[in-house]
Amino acid sequence: MLRTIDEALNYIEQQKIERKKRLESLNVFVCVGTGCAAKGALKIFSALKELFEKNNINAKLQKLEGDESYVKRTGCCGRCSDGPWVIVMPYGYFYSKVTPEDVKEIFEETILKGRTVERLLFTDPATSEKVFSLEDAKFFKAQSFYIMEEIGKCECDNINDYMGRGGYLSFLKVLKEESPDKVVQMIKDSGLRGRGGAGFPTGVKWEITKNSKGDKKFVVCNGDEGDPGAFMNRTLLERDPHAVLEGMLIAAYTIGAQKGYAYIRAEYPVAVSMFRKAIEDAKKLGLIGDNILGTGFSFDIEIKEGAGAFVCGEETALLASIEGKRGVPRPRPPYPAQTGLWGYPTLINNVETYANVPKIIRDGVENYRKRGVPNSPGTKMFSVTGPVKLTGIIEVEFGTTLRQILFDICGGLSEGEEFKAVQIGGPSGACLSDAYLDLPLDYDSLKSAGAMVGSGGIVVLSKKTCMVEVARFFLDFTKRESCGKCIPCREGLMQSYRILERFTQGKGTWQDLENLEFLANLIKTASACGLGQTAPNPILSTLRLFRNEYVSHIEGICLSGMCTALKKYVINPELCKGCGLCARSCPQGAISGERGRPYSIDQDKCVKCGLCFEKCKFKAIEIR
Repeated sequence: MLRTIDEALNYIEQQKIERKKRLESLNVFVCVGTGCAAKGALKIFSALKELFEKNNINAKLQKLEGDESYVKRTGCCGRCSDGPWVIVMPYGYFYSKVTPEDVKEIFEETILKGRTVERLLFTDPATSEKVFSLEDAKFFKAQSFYIMEEIGKCECDNINDYMGRGGYLSFLKVLKEESPDKVVQMIKDSGLRGRGGAGFPTGVKWEITKNSKGDKKFVVCNGDEGDPGAFMNRTLLERDPHAVLEGMLIAAYTIGAQKGYAYIRAEYPVAVSMFRKAIEDAKKLGLIGDNILGTGFSFDIEIKEGAGAFVCGEETALLASIEGKRGVPRPRPPYPAQTGLWGYPTLINNVETYANVPKIIRDGVENYRKRGVPNSPGTKMFSVTGPVKLTGIIEVEFGTTLRQILFDICGGLSEGEEFKAVQIGGPSGACLSDAYLDLPLDYDSLKSAGAMVGSGGIVVLSKKTCMVEVARFFLDFTKRESCGKCIPCREGLMQSYRILERFTQGKGTWQDLENLEFLANLIKTASACGLGQTAPNPILSTLRLFRNEYVSHIEGICLSGMCTALKKYVINPELCKGCGLCARSCPQGAISGERGRPYSIDQDKCVKCGLCFEKCKFKAIEIR
């Protein structure tokens, strides 16, 4: 256990030296994030470790002090679909889609002989060429790694590795040199804004909490990442839990908190496990506990696992859940910074927000503000899904455009797909058309476009997608997740959903269109919390930018052909050979005709299952 700040500083300097030596010698990093673990990464890790021990490699290489093995666990690299990943240092060889069966070849060729296994090298979809290292792939090269620094080369479960990267130096600097008022000013000057969605200035929130009077104060980390398709927080907690923990320690010292809670979804077992180990390791070194490093500052932290309610991402609902109550939002003011957990001042920040704090202290305000744009400094992690060549977690500077993300980083749309829109900001985000491809991604620019950064989810939509169905899909989620406390959200979302259902079933009317717009604006204005206030965004944005699709649905046409109820299967008599295969495939007996002559479809009997379309060898069946 470290007993003084100077002792801790010396320990960190020693870890920096040891880590430099490690990266210059043989090390194998295996990604054990959720995505890779689901594809067998833990078996790969165990098999490699077994081969190292069986061949006495660890002894031959004279392990450095504190090293258990030269086989290391690393966190998510952002491209789960190409995992499991194995990175071999010092060569930097970057192997993708590794299986347990590949381990022996990697060991014999790369570990023992230093040669590459070319078939396992990552194939860059942008060039269709094999790349030797992570930095050579366009997907990674075009990003701005800051929060995700040392990607693929850091140990996710080793506090010494984090210290070797300068970890906890910021916390020690604050304890030794900076007053709470000065830390608050640094965070304010940095321009850091909350990464959880609203983008509220972090320094202002810290200042309010610090100045609020209370016998006790709490620090809470909001890791309740409930947006479908978004897993930035999970990735960060799995790959660099100590960065989040250090940010919480700095926050606690600054506002005068004695206790902290990390609220993490129970559906993230790897993240929970990694963060729990980070807390335990920090306690062993004396960085958490009573009278930390002899400074008189005491702080303890525990994990609260969320039960999966989306509404608990809202800060007051989250606090209610920690208190053991039902996760329901309460009116504000008073804000949690004034009256939070059990009535005491409570600081709540997002996982990514806390991870920024040590880097601001480490690099200084001026260096931090060199990234991003003046009103939104720094970087942001985004989760990109949909029909693009490369999906996954990315990190870019604020001010990067959608076009740069989709075409420079993600390689453009998949073959046969054409861009139509993006839905940004999670299920409560807005849909933006191609007119916004060159819009800089930052809090203010997106707000001016009627959208928001939100959690950082980006869902790409092609021209095969019906925007009315997109609005219905996301509203189906938010209406289910509404806590039901306030009438505008509870009843308004349900009624809006029913209207959208009628549209997708071909039953929408002009009155429905008018009612839908009225309801969406009402819900946005009158709802009690952020869930209800933002849930209508998919409706309002699609009405504004894709109103023609709603009109076409009223006229009985789905322009994308996605809505089953509006599909019409017809047989082109010029192409039909009269083979009867379609008639034999139809489960409803809706197709009839004489063999050798064109068949026809009875539209009243047709259930639009599409079997006839799939079975026809002559492409005679068309969808209209």
